[in-house]
Amino acid sequence: MSELSYGLHFPNVSDNRPLSAIPLSILDLAPITAGGTAAQSLNNSLDLARHAEAWGYKRFWLAEHHSMPGIASSATSVAIGYVAGGTSTIRVGSGGIMLPNHSPLVIAEQFGTLETLYPGRIDLGLGRAPGSDQLTAQALRRGPGSDGQDFPERLRELREYFHPVSSSSMRVRAIPGEGLNIPIWLLGSSGFSAQLSAALGLPFSFASHFAPDYLLPALDLYRGHFQPSVHLEKPYAMVGVNVIVADTDAEARRLATSQAMQFLNLIRRRPGQLSAPVDSLEEIWTPQEKALVQRQLGFSAIGSPDTVRTRLEEILQETGADELIVAGQIYDHKARLHSYELLAELKNN
Repeated sequence: MSELSYGLHFPNVSDNRPLSAIPLSILDLAPITAGGTAAQSLNNSLDLARHAEAWGYKRFWLAEHHSMPGIASSATSVAIGYVAGGTSTIRVGSGGIMLPNHSPLVIAEQFGTLETLYPGRIDLGLGRAPGSDQLTAQALRRGPGSDGQDFPERLRELREYFHPVSSSSMRVRAIPGEGLNIPIWLLGSSGFSAQLSAALGLPFSFASHFAPDYLLPALDLYRGHFQPSVHLEKPYAMVGVNVIVADTDAEARRLATSQAMQFLNLIRRRPGQLSAPVDSLEEIWTPQEKALVQRQLGFSAIGSPDTVRTRLEEILQETGADELIVAGQIYDHKARLHSYELLAELKNN
C-alpha cells in the first residue's frame, strides 16, 4: 500500500528533500486583534482558508483554547464547520480538540456530523492538555475532571464509536459518526503522544511552534516504536513551525513582534488580544522574558522569502518532517494573507 485510508502519501525520497516536495498546512488560532471582534476574527479565518485552498495548502486546522481574549476558536467544531462550509477542497480539522475537556461520545457525534456534511475533508487532531488554566478546565468539566492520564482510555472509547466491533455490541452509538473514516491524529509536545500514536499506528503532529525543546526526541520515539496499522504503513510526522514572510527581513521581524508580545503576555499571565506590531521590544520585555519568549518561539522562520526558504529547508533536514503545519500570528489581515501567499510561492517555485 502506498496510499492508505488517511490519504497520506509516502514519496520514495530521502529525508533531505526540498520544501517543494512536502505538503504545507495552516494552523489558525483565529486571532482577535486589539480593537477587533470575534466576528471579524472568524470571518478572517474563513477568508484565509479560501485563499489557502487556492494557493495549494493541504489542511486548515483550528485550535481549541478557552478563556483567551485573543483567540476566537474556543467552539472548535463550530468554527471547523464554518470554514469547511465556505471552502470546497482543502481539508479542515482540529489542531486540536482537547479530549479531556469533552465526552468522547460528543466529539464522535460532532465530527461525525462534520464528516457527513463535508465528506473526505475532515481531520480530527486530538490533544490531552486542557487548552486552558485549571479554573477554566474545571468550568468546562463541571468537576475535577481528567488530568490527561486517562487519555488512552478516552481515545479508545472515541475510536470505538467510529468503528465498533459490531453495532449490536454498542449500547450507546454515535449517529452520525459510526462507520465513518475520519482521520485521527495525535498532537503533543512531549513523548506521551509520540509513543501512543506509534503504538496505535496513527499520524503524529508535534507542537514545536511553541514547545520546540522535545521535538527531536519525540520524533525518534514515534519513528522508532511505530507499529503499522490499517491506517498507516509507515510513520507520518507533521511538525509545527511559526512562519512569517514579508518582502524584507526587517518587515517580517517587525510583523513578528505581535506574536512575541502575545507569548510575553502569556508568560506574565495576562493573556490579551493580538497587539499591533512595534519597531522594538527592548523597552517592553526584560532580558529574562526575552530569553523565555525566544526559547518558546525558537522553531520559527521569519524573514524575506529567501531567508524563510533557507530556514525551512534546515528544519526539514533536521526533522525529516513529512509535512509542515504553519502558524503565523500577524496583526494585519492583509499582511497575514501576503505572508501565506509568499510561502506558497516558495513551495511552488
